[in-house]
This record gives sequence, C-alpha cells and structure tokens, in this order.
Amino acid sequence: MAQEDPGGADPARDGAILRLDFRPPEERVPGFEIIDLATLHERRRRRGRRPDLVHRVDFHTLTLITEGSGEHAIDFVTYPCRPGTLLWVRPGQVQSFVRPGTANGTHLLFTPAFPPHTSSADRLVNDWYGPACRQLGASPAYAVLSTLLGQLRAEYGRPEETVSVEILQLLLATVLLQVDRLPRPEGAGDPHAGGEAYARFRAELERSYATTRRAADYAHRLGYTVKTLTRACVAATGQPVKHVIDGRVALEARRLLAHTDEPVATIARRLGFPEPTNFGKFFTRLTGATPGAFRQTHRGER
Repeated sequence: MAQEDPGGADPARDGAILRLDFRPPEERVPGFEIIDLATLHERRRRRGRRPDLVHRVDFHTLTLITEGSGEHAIDFVTYPCRPGTLLWVRPGQVQSFVRPGTANGTHLLFTPAFPPHTSSADRLVNDWYGPACRQLGASPAYAVLSTLLGQLRAEYGRPEETVSVEILQLLLATVLLQVDRLPRPEGAGDPHAGGEAYARFRAELERSYATTRRAADYAHRLGYTVKTLTRACVAATGQPVKHVIDGRVALEARRLLAHTDEPVATIARRLGFPEPTNFGKFFTRLTGATPGAFRQTHRGER
C-alpha cells in the first residue's frame, strides 16, 4: 500500500505512465521524508488523484503497515496489506493502490542519493529487484523495525534547525540493513550471491536494456567475460545472463502494453526492436501471449 504523491509541480510523464519525482510540500530534509500513510492519502485526495492511479516514482518508499487492511499492486502482483506488512517500492517500478482500504502505517520516502555511501546499505539502494513485500506479522523483526522507524520520526520531527541529516542517514542505513537480514520470500533470488559482477551488471542493464540484448555487449562494457556474467547471474537469480536480460526487456514491455496506449510498433522501437514482428515473437516467447492479447487482458489495470 505504498505510494506517494509528495506534492510539488506537475509530474513528468515516462511515455504515458505517470512518473512522480520527489517533491514533498515541505522539504525539511533534502531527499528524505517520513509520514503516516494516512497523510499521503490525504495529499492525494487534495490533489484530486484517483487512489488506483497507475504510476512510477523516481525514489524509494518503505512502508510498514501498523493498522487496518488494503491492497497494493506492484508490477503485476497485488499484495494484501495488514499489520506487519512491509513494502519496499523502488524507483521505476509501476504501482497503484488497488484497494486503499483502512490501512495505515509509517511511510518512508528517500532518494537513492540519501543513504550514506560509506555504509554497506548503499548497495541495497541499487538492488532494483529485491523483494517488494514481506509479511512480518507480530514478529521480533516487526518490533525492531517499528522502533527504528519511531527513532527516525522523532529525529525528523525535531525543530528544523536541530534536525541531524547524519543521524537520519545512519538510522536509515540501519533500517535497510535490518530489512536485508529478513528471510527472503520463497523463490526470490539473492543478489548478494552474485557479488560485484552481478551488481555492476544490473546497473548497466538498467541503463542499456532498451539498446542491446546481447550478453557480449554487457560483458565488453564491464570488462568481464560472458561466462563470468552468467556465473554471477546464476548465483543471484538461478538464471543465465541472457535470461536476465530478456526478462528485464519483457518486464518493460509488459508495463508499456498494460499501462499505455502506445502502438505496439512504437513500444517495439522504444525497446530496441526495429521490426514489430520480431518484438511480437520475443514477447510471445517470454510471456506466452502476444502483445495484443496481453494488452487486452490487462487493459483494466491502467
């Protein structure tokens, strides 16, 4: 149930998917804010935004549900929200409130540049595909995170001239490291297992997935062999490097097909396919559906 409309100027658009940048109404601390989820909902109502509006953000949000219930969708997966639900939405992910319901909790917003770069938490910020949802219930982990978030709120709520950015950064790093030590959901890969090679590859993939799908190109740019990248990807995801590349392209294709009205040929060109027929074959092979059939199925999710 995490999504943000921090306020500020009209958002830019990424294709036809609404993209919101980090512009809270009062930026007490650059790149950081912590509020109640109910406060976020009230902002959205004041700005006349539908709760089910599909959009992306260019920053991170971490939400710990403390009361009520609802549902939130992140990249085609709908998560039930109840006390103990922890949601981490990362830059670029497509999401919407499916059913805001009565859920409330602590909603943490921060830009990728805010966490301290001297901390190992910095690498977690660049893990674009870590688990989006964990159900903690009334576990000790829930109590620990609740306490840390309470400390963040207390520091953030101090008189503005006395707020310590360094304390906020270090507390945030502690929160992220606590989240990282939680058991990963069944079937989720472990990006740490891929080491530096996997981390560098994923960063390059985010920059270049729309311009090349060749594993050799990524290996050349990063100074590795294809074998090294494959070994890193298998360790982190269980899949070889080519599957990881194709999966990233297919995810963006699904986003654009489901949430925009762009012609299939336009989407194909955006993703580096000069010929729509080649894109159609690629998409069908990866998803089991033609682009047109997939769009028709997901047309109601905009």
